[in-house]
Amino acid sequence: MIRFDYLEQNKEKLRQDFLNAKPFPHIGIDNFCDETKLLELYNNIPNIETPSADYVFAKAKFEKSKFWELGGVFKELYDDLTNPRFAELISFITNENIFIDAAFYGGGIHQGKKGSFLDMHADFNYHPLNEDWYRNLNLLIYMNKDWKKEYGGELKLEDGRTGVKTEVDVPFNRLAIMHCRSYTLHGYDPIQFPENMFRTSIAAYAYTLHKDHLEAPRTTVWHVKKENPLKYFLSKIWVPAVKIKSLISKSKTADH
Repeated sequence: MIRFDYLEQNKEKLRQDFLNAKPFPHIGIDNFCDETKLLELYNNIPNIETPSADYVFAKAKFEKSKFWELGGVFKELYDDLTNPRFAELISFITNENIFIDAAFYGGGIHQGKKGSFLDMHADFNYHPLNEDWYRNLNLLIYMNKDWKKEYGGELKLEDGRTGVKTEVDVPFNRLAIMHCRSYTLHGYDPIQFPENMFRTSIAAYAYTLHKDHLEAPRTTVWHVKKENPLKYFLSKIWVPAVKIKSLISKSKTADH
């Protein structure tokens, strides 16, 4: 399903576009998949009912990690994403030595329903279940058919060190790739999609093996404006609260 030949023929330009992007390396690659097959996949996505574990920092966001269980084109896309050929291609484009998490921990199909949003945040760095896996890249395949700017839902990016911001549009058949670092903040504002139309993506995460940790492990860090005092307070106590929770119960995300 992935257009490997097209991507490999253009990998030099894609590499330059990714590495030179501001405020930090990222890219949006259009026509990533075979259009007919991706449309078939899109038309067969079920109504996802498992809520995100992002709690107060997200709304109406639902996830299905094991999307390949739906069979057919879903399994075909999964096989392509976990193919070493894909990891090699992404490694070249991003200049990072990576592999794709075949279990799609926290990834898979993401559906944003009416009024959905995701507050700005920096993702966890070391995989909670594989402590030597460093989360290096986020890869997001967008499937928003006939998307228009007025619908909202653009991927918002901000460099936490400088405050420089940009946005990536989220049309059908676009792959967004971005670095995953402590300063690579991202999220999306409340959407205004038409009735019964959802902000839809399939998320894959790329990791690099670190025999020794290069930085202290962290959970997701939320960046909320002070204009919302309660949520701002919760964002400040979130990291220690998650550390305490992890001592007494397993990750809810792992159950997804």
